[in-house]
Amino acid sequence: MTDFALIIEDDEDLSEIFGQALAAANFSIEVIRDGAIAQQRLKEVEPTVIVLDMHLPHVSGDILLKQIREDKRLDKTNVVVATADAQMGEAVRDIADFVLIKPITFTQLRDLTSRLRQSK
Repeated sequence: MTDFALIIEDDEDLSEIFGQALAAANFSIEVIRDGAIAQQRLKEVEPTVIVLDMHLPHVSGDILLKQIREDKRLDKTNVVVATADAQMGEAVRDIADFVLIKPITFTQLRDLTSRLRQSK
């Protein structure tokens, strides 16, 4: 069974790179570029990993992160926050599994998510 990763990132280029990195780590992927759409989709799926940007249209990443943590179905989901905002990254460090400050390389994300799959 393939693990499922949800990439919630509004930057098209970054979401493409993140998607390629997670595909290389053997995840099936879905990309969402809008916080409100992500909010709805998270009610329907149970991803192994979520790569979450903090600055999203309509619903911000920090609100989504809190909702993910409050959802018992998503207890085992690893959340990797990917943000260029170091201050916001620091603010959510205690509730995210990992905080990566952009720029994030393909190799960095691929290797991290590969380790997350192996540690399940």
